[in-house]
Amino acid sequence: MSLFQPTVANLLKCPYCGNESSFFEISDDVITTTHYVQNQDGSFTIEDRSSQSLGDVKLFCGNCEEDLSSFHQRFAEMIF
Repeated sequence: MSLFQPTVANLLKCPYCGNESSFFEISDDVITTTHYVQNQDGSFTIEDRSSQSLGDVKLFCGNCEEDLSSFHQRFAEMIF
């Protein structure tokens, strides 16, 4: 019995090191809003957190850290 591994046509792969599993974004000019609730003991717990990027968003390889921003649109379309 042969184990067949299908090829994914739109798999993002770093052209520099071949990484296809780890990526990160860096956003410029970000507004972060965090809502807190104060507990009975005076400590705080995060209730809600949101962020909005007003600047450029860049995509990088999580392995070799090369700039992959030219792939960002496809990357963003594949986030589920």
